[in-house]
Amino acid sequence: MQIAESTSGAVTIAAIEGRLDTATAAAAEERLAALVAAGPLVVDLAAVRYVSSAGLRVLLKTAKQAQAAGTRFAVCALQPAVLEVFEISGFDRIIDAFPTQAEAVAAS
Repeated sequence: MQIAESTSGAVTIAAIEGRLDTATAAAAEERLAALVAAGPLVVDLAAVRYVSSAGLRVLLKTAKQAQAAGTRFAVCALQPAVLEVFEISGFDRIIDAFPTQAEAVAAS
């Protein structure tokens, strides 16, 4: 798993590539926690083909950290399989998910 970081105005964009699973969850959690502490964060999942329950926990924990800090958190560009996991688990009602990075940044 790789996380590429960029910014758009005041919003940090973390583009994850690879799997978000048990093997990568700890590293992803650490990096996303640091990024969300700095301000609004959009996690681009366009290059993520698989998210396990451990990966979902990372995203949920990051969303809760953002809420506690009073900042925005969203995900975008979910692939069909990842979007299905989000919808089945109900995460689409907990975490803001946008079809494109531009829409997520505009909402942040």
